[in-house]
Amino acid sequence: MREKKVIESKTVMTEMIMPNDTNPLGNLMGGNLLRWMDIAGGICAGRHCEAHVVTASVDHVSFKKPIHVGDVITIEATVTRAFKTSVEVNVQVYAADIKGSQNRRSNSAFFTFVAIDDVERKPCQVPSLLPLTKEEEELFAGALRRRQLRLILSGRLKPEEATEIKSLFINP
Repeated sequence: MREKKVIESKTVMTEMIMPNDTNPLGNLMGGNLLRWMDIAGGICAGRHCEAHVVTASVDHVSFKKPIHVGDVITIEATVTRAFKTSVEVNVQVYAADIKGSQNRRSNSAFFTFVAIDDVERKPCQVPSLLPLTKEEEELFAGALRRRQLRLILSGRLKPEEATEIKSLFINP
């Protein structure tokens, strides 16, 4: 299986916020945004894995700035690290008015997707990731810590087994 560069699966999605996407205050509803983030992240993960993927987890989603009716959002999704059968995807959301002004980062999250085999519908091996830029290398390095934290919080890994973040949970 060939190692892949981050840029090979980068996904950019654009949506205009319409009245039916918003709450009574004219702001984008969080559930609609999460759906679009999941779609962009899933496309990115599927491209990297060359397989169908399913969402396994979503880390803390920060809602930094409101997105208003009429705004245009751009969702950027990139793979940060590949594990045995899963990938972590960083999803960033930027909002601007229709003219492209008042551009701002409004949301971000890390999603985990698991690659699924077409025949048996079970997790399958994914290609490794080759980070090339300093930012890609930093996200790659942090992904193992984020993964171990997710596994501890879900009860699938004991804190003492976490090689990267054990000290956060266990006093020497």
